[in-house]
Amino acid sequence: MSNIVDRAADSLAARIAARVRTERERRRWTLAQLADASGVSPAMISRVERGESSPTAVVLGKLSAAFQLSVASLLALAEGPQDAGPGTAGVRRGADAAEWRDPGTGYRRRQITGPRFPAEIAEIRLPAGARVPYPAAAFAFVRQLVWVLDGRLTFHDGDTVHELGAGDTVELGPPAERVFANTTDTECRYAVVLTRDTQP
Repeated sequence: MSNIVDRAADSLAARIAARVRTERERRRWTLAQLADASGVSPAMISRVERGESSPTAVVLGKLSAAFQLSVASLLALAEGPQDAGPGTAGVRRGADAAEWRDPGTGYRRRQITGPRFPAEIAEIRLPAGARVPYPAAAFAFVRQLVWVLDGRLTFHDGDTVHELGAGDTVELGPPAERVFANTTDTECRYAVVLTRDTQP
């Protein structure tokens, strides 16, 4: 079973690498141009695109922000083609959903919905002590809700800090720098629900 999970993770990492390169080339950007737009070094972007380095959640957040995509959108695009046929509706088995793991914090993210579904839903498991910051641009053109399922989440929304427990939700307003932090000694599990607000 572990080998199957490892292969799925490796496959998702390869697809993320390919998607980052595809998004950059769609915009006719050089590595240097994407580096300027994202704040990620050209060397790191090159390693990510070649599959030599798995991006952390922070790097993925900066790259997706440069593309004016949410992290959820970038991962959904990596998981499957947007032009998938009408047969994509129906049951998606939990075992079939690839899980992305942040090599920096151990943060785990599983995309619940497919790329054709009108809302993007992801399940996140944030380890004890983990802290994941995102730039404001990662939240442009989207409306987002965070729903804590288990544990406690310290959520920084710009200058405002929310202490959220199981069952609590927070609807996000205009883009701001945001931090997801788990200051406890147990894992926090939460869901992110996102809809696209205005096309970039």
